[in-house]
Amino acid sequence: MAELKFDGDGFLINPEIWDNEVAEQIANEDGIAMTDQHWSIVKVIRNNYEEKGNAPMIRTICKETGLKLKDIYELFPLGPARGACRVAGLPKPDGCV
Repeated sequence: MAELKFDGDGFLINPEIWDNEVAEQIANEDGIAMTDQHWSIVKVIRNNYEEKGNAPMIRTICKETGLKLKDIYELFPLGPARGACRVAGLPKPDGCV
């Protein structure tokens, strides 16, 4: 596996090296035990990133997973951008402080 390098905010510098193993490693660092619900969110984020080059809007994640925003924050306590996008291997999303 390639060496994982992160920017100053903890986001993967080379998102093209991302795979499920990388996601598990990042999740473990964040204290997250990945479940099917976690993977469904990560899958929506990754698909959007691969198709459009950016993270999806939170409405899209909720609609495609059937989860409420509250559920996403319970699964990813750091939130959809800082938590879920980080596990999904995306670069820091625009508007993420």
